[in-house]
Amino acid sequence: MNSSVTYYSRKVHRYLGIFIGVQFLLWTLGGLYFSWTDIEEIRGEHLRSEVKTVSNSQDLVSPSLALSEISHENAKLKTIQLVEILGNPFYEIVLTAENGKEKTFVADATTGKVRKEFTKAEASEIASNSLLKKSRVRSIEVLTEENVGAHHEYREKPLPAYAVNFEYPSDLTVYVSGATGKVESFRTNKWRIFDFLWMLHTMDYNGRDNINNYILRAFSILGIATIFSGFVLFFITSPVFRKRNISK
Repeated sequence: MNSSVTYYSRKVHRYLGIFIGVQFLLWTLGGLYFSWTDIEEIRGEHLRSEVKTVSNSQDLVSPSLALSEISHENAKLKTIQLVEILGNPFYEIVLTAENGKEKTFVADATTGKVRKEFTKAEASEIASNSLLKKSRVRSIEVLTEENVGAHHEYREKPLPAYAVNFEYPSDLTVYVSGATGKVESFRTNKWRIFDFLWMLHTMDYNGRDNINNYILRAFSILGIATIFSGFVLFFITSPVFRKRNISK
């Protein structure tokens, strides 16, 4: 009976090890990259110029005038802040709907008029102004719900948006919100490597960020089974266990 248990324990452990070993290696490689890289560099923060602040001025109108321009029935005001866009002062107004979704508006702080969607040329200028070191714009892409997949590097952020690609050695793309003119994110090759390894880590090959998917759950269980099969194999093949069986 002991030899039978040993045989099957070896077989189970061997095949589980081969099957789960590749994923263990990917998890380890991802963990090494995550722990040995600077998250600020991954996010491209070292490439950003300092954000300019706008001081209050007597020339600015009351934020209530801007709010009166916005249809916000059944929506609650979350925040209002004064921001600078292309050298001009704007009120950035965030409203929260009953379903919890947020919507952001920008209104001219000198007139109270709600700003229309920013153009490609304006997005290009905004993106260029956000850089610490100036670079030439290579291309601009308009992003909408139709052309942004769940795995796109611009995820869970307001649409439409502009992807402004620069001639940077790190293949930099700056994402600018079309509605607010806000620089939403910087993406470089370091971030893309991070995102690819994160996908392998979470095993969410569609949206990247769902850590409750069934593939990850299954591999987690198989990983535990591999570890326990190793413990069982060690125990039943140890000299102490074999001596006890012989003495019986």
